Amino acid sequence: MKRCKITAVRKTEYKDLMEKYENPIQHACDIEEGQVFITEGWKRPEGFCESAWESISPFVMTLAYGGSDIYEGWMKNKNSAMISCNDGFRPVSFYIEVLDDKIY
Repeated sequence: MKRCKITAVRKTEYKDLMEKYENPIQHACDIEEGQVFITEGWKRPEGFCESAWESISPFVMTLAYGGSDIYEGWMKNKNSAMISCNDGFRPVSFYIEVLDDKIY
């Protein structure tokens, strides 16, 4: 398997909708814009939000096992993927790329 780098490239919060519809959450997803995580194969990186991992892990697994061009030509780097995780009123967009070609 290959290592992958996961970067949180954008996090949005819809505070007006949170205030109107959401019960207070003490431990919502703590991922912040700009955070970087390195995977060892397909294992969830320590500190990575579990619900976000459920959304992006199929893409990480595909890249970690050597898959590429997931979006059939849409990505400039065929060894990458972009996905948004919707944590209710706090969506986070992640850029996932193969860190290197070394097999671990």
